[in-house]
Amino acid sequence: MRSRELDPSASPLDYYGYELRRARESAGLTLAQLGAVVFCTGSLIGQIETAARVPQRDFSERLDAALGTGGLFSRLVGMVLRSQLPSWFQPVAEMEAKATYISTYQCQLVYGLLQTEGYARAVLSIEQGYRLDEMVAARLERQRILERDQPPVLWTVLDEAVLHREVGGPDVMRDQLSYLLDLFGKPWMELQVLPFATGQHTGLMGSFTLLRFGDHPDVYYSESYDSGHMTANPQVIKERSVGYARLQAEALSPRESAALIARVREERYGEQSRPGACAVA
Repeated sequence: MRSRELDPSASPLDYYGYELRRARESAGLTLAQLGAVVFCTGSLIGQIETAARVPQRDFSERLDAALGTGGLFSRLVGMVLRSQLPSWFQPVAEMEAKATYISTYQCQLVYGLLQTEGYARAVLSIEQGYRLDEMVAARLERQRILERDQPPVLWTVLDEAVLHREVGGPDVMRDQLSYLLDLFGKPWMELQVLPFATGQHTGLMGSFTLLRFGDHPDVYYSESYDSGHMTANPQVIKERSVGYARLQAEALSPRESAALIARVREERYGEQSRPGACAVA
């Protein structure tokens, strides 16, 4: 039975599958033979070649090593995973990847770029159970912009409620808060917590993000249940920038924020400070 022919121009996933089949056949390997080399089943290889399954980054890196493709699949998988994001969010992810400075206020959840895999999986499982692995992989792919030699400056203000909202259970929250603590002191990154004691503030309307660029107008982004709103309107940018500056002024200092995160982790999720975690007075 002949395998389904793909149109490589149909989507990034189809293009990936087309190139994988071409590279495998050029190497003279069967599905099972290539699967054995990259530590998976021949069936999985076949599903990816026919765009029935979404490849992961570690799989793509093993493919490049096995087929000598010079990083081709490691490059393609980024496009594939971004294409798995909701269509309304894909332009936001593209702008996020181009930004030189990201300022975000989050009142409900840890910002997507700072989520651990366990936390992201718990959040996404609410609505994405049937394609959860793909959505988690796409979210983790977004975070790769923080691993660049010159990552964007990222300034995050988290409402204290984010620390107390138990997402995924105590173990997931313990790991997530530990990860946040490990971020303190990293270059190009600042994290503050807006405490309950602040009362009313300029973020009461909800979470929002400001994206700044070297050669592009600033962009303001906010989202609702199943859509996002992005604008470069100068008046909106001015008002939200002032609002964000007020949030920064009212939030705890980074040092005080680290102390609060550590205290919540210990009191709510049963974790004492780990060796190597941020030490706070």
